[in-house]
Amino acid sequence: MKKDLHPSNYRLVVFKDMSNDYAFLTKSCVDTKETITWEDGNEYPLVKLEISHTSHPFYTGKMKLVDTAGRIDKFRSRYSK
Repeated sequence: MKKDLHPSNYRLVVFKDMSNDYAFLTKSCVDTKETITWEDGNEYPLVKLEISHTSHPFYTGKMKLVDTAGRIDKFRSRYSK
């Protein structure tokens, strides 16, 4: 196996699903500038997710409507100048 193939900066990171406020703590080497205080009182780096297994239609069995019209209007208003 090749040496130094995998990153060595693994640490505990909180991933938070912003659509339903579900959060979980796991090891990762992702870079982030935000932090959050976890249930154990320690502060961990925070990664915000748009969707996770608690909000994905495949796992929940429910369809979720996404406000694409609002996103398109926001994009057009931003770049119409």
